[in-house]
Amino acid sequence: MSDIFFFTADEGRAEHRLDMVVASYFSDVTRSRAQQLIAEGFVKVNGTVKNKNYKVKQGDRLSIHTPKPKPVETAPENIPLDIRYEDEDLLVVNKPKGMVVHPAAGHESGTLVNALLYHCGKSLSGINGELRPGIVHRIDKDTSGLLVVAKNDFAHQSLARQIKAHSFTREYEAVVYGNLKQDEGTVDAPIGRHPTHRKKMAVTDKHSRHAVTHYEVIERYNGFTHVRLHLETGRTHQIRVHMAYIGHPVAGDAVYGPKKVITALEGQCLHARLLGFDHPRSGRYVEVESELPPYFEAFLKKLNK
Repeated sequence: MSDIFFFTADEGRAEHRLDMVVASYFSDVTRSRAQQLIAEGFVKVNGTVKNKNYKVKQGDRLSIHTPKPKPVETAPENIPLDIRYEDEDLLVVNKPKGMVVHPAAGHESGTLVNALLYHCGKSLSGINGELRPGIVHRIDKDTSGLLVVAKNDFAHQSLARQIKAHSFTREYEAVVYGNLKQDEGTVDAPIGRHPTHRKKMAVTDKHSRHAVTHYEVIERYNGFTHVRLHLETGRTHQIRVHMAYIGHPVAGDAVYGPKKVITALEGQCLHARLLGFDHPRSGRYVEVESELPPYFEAFLKKLNK
């Protein structure tokens, strides 16, 4: 069974890619999910299946089927979770560095989703499909810190709307290469897929999305700066791309920074320290904080020496 929605493309959506337009109609459909719906033939333009790159014309008639999520086949695994907040609608978990959020090629087990299925049972939202139950937003494998998980579709939709409206608070701490000239600043630069490296993102005007990151200096070291970062938007690899764009990539980030590995880090020095949102059911503001993890503290101590 599936739901079907009909839309007529307005002037504001004309000449945009089909996957971007589909995602724009729903607060809880990501662009990758829109691409999946298009690839599986669930999206038609004027009665015809198009590819994700199709440029929508003003007046185009779109029909979008949203199939019901399939039963989750990912196996529950008894993996300890560092839960910082939990109620009947959601939980906030402190993800360790090195843990993958959801199953993917090469990471079919040992993920956060495997652990959540064991902890929550069937009490996870199904909006993002069978491999990402409950996942409202993600952080990278080698980024540590907080992320919120929805236990039902009601909570998922509310949290997704807040993220889309930029009212969802996300604060990070990082160590970046070099000495930032200003004590605080803003990077306002669109992010899209890298033109030649398909697994990377980049600042680009082509097929990109608006992205804004605010930063402030916490402390300066010889060759490095400890910074606090606030996300206004939440694009893939946003902090890593933006800091590299201004010449200060995140320490240990071999994808967007120097290829030389910092053995003390084994990946980027980036931690999601604070989350804040309006609770989906009560409307009250909830804010959850996490202390810096041991790897981060150890690197700061090393820089102090």
